[in-house]
Amino acid sequence: MTANNMAADSTNESISAQTLTQFCDDYLSASAFKDYAPNGLQVDGGRPIQRIVTGVTACEALIDAAIADNADAIMVHHGYFWKGEPATLTGMKGRRVRKLMQHGISMIGYHLPLDAHPLSGNNAKLADVLDMKIIGALYPTESHPVGNIATCTPQSADALIATITQALGRSPLHIAAEYHADASAQTDARLIERVGICTGGAQDMIEQAAAMGCDAFISGEISERTTHSARELGVDYFACGHHATERGGIQALGEIVAQKFGLPVTFIDIENPA
Repeated sequence: MTANNMAADSTNESISAQTLTQFCDDYLSASAFKDYAPNGLQVDGGRPIQRIVTGVTACEALIDAAIADNADAIMVHHGYFWKGEPATLTGMKGRRVRKLMQHGISMIGYHLPLDAHPLSGNNAKLADVLDMKIIGALYPTESHPVGNIATCTPQSADALIATITQALGRSPLHIAAEYHADASAQTDARLIERVGICTGGAQDMIEQAAAMGCDAFISGEISERTTHSARELGVDYFACGHHATERGGIQALGEIVAQKFGLPVTFIDIENPA
């Protein structure tokens, strides 16, 4: 677990959960998205907010860290109440919500709006750390695209692997665009310049990346079928980790909130290899 404090530790300022949520709703254009979970305030802790913790996923370890930090609110990318999950507050879900309520901590979550934001979104921040420039949408008809196309200095797959490893602190799983039964026959002559990006679990967008003329596609996860898709479509695929590719957006949102309201905001990274 690592933490990064984005503002001074002491403050006499406070805001309501509703004020914080309204600002984030407006900044992320949350109402424009049809999502898999509610965006915004998911659990109202019922007290003024003076300290905020941010993290990728609202797991119990993050809640415990927020309690230890005396936080009044947690802001995350992966919150609660996903479509299709049981509605009852029992078991693991019940324990999490009970801890929030017992300690008066509000939970605020943003999913697709935090993927898509052109400046603070997960795709935008990933492109930044990989020294890429976003030039358009993976699906051109989307007004708030959750997938993007970026360009970079022409480079080999090995060079891009090195950049990803340094930026994210982990090596990606790479599926080469060309398959060779004899690994020794694999060459590294192909250069990558046009890259599709969609963080998290967007591996099936590789077909759209190919249709949009991308040399490579970067996401977080990989499925068995993704390997065959990459080879048959002629697109290098880089699975960089769901968690690792989605740290940037919530950190960026925390920085914006800290600047806007002058409150201490601490990013806490709960290690996750997936």
